Amino acid sequence: MPKRSSKEEAPKDINILAARIVEGATKEDISLTGKQEKQVNEKNIHAVALGQLGGKRGGPARAKKLTPEQRKEIAKRAAHARWMSIKG
Repeated sequence: MPKRSSKEEAPKDINILAARIVEGATKEDISLTGKQEKQVNEKNIHAVALGQLGGKRGGPARAKKLTPEQRKEIAKRAAHARWMSIKG
């Protein structure tokens, strides 16, 4: 059985997406250069570092301002969600 096409991640560059659509419609091989494909898949390392830094600071700051009752309720919901994903 063929895999679902919706599971495949669409390229972020509209030109690459257009080339893939034309290639699929015309059955012609339109090769993109490796540089074009690489540009789409690269992440900015500085942006990644900033995102990680915010996550490391944000979690403890949020936990510090929550009351014990709020933390307990959040933990209950998280445990329930974990058990529901196991059961099905």
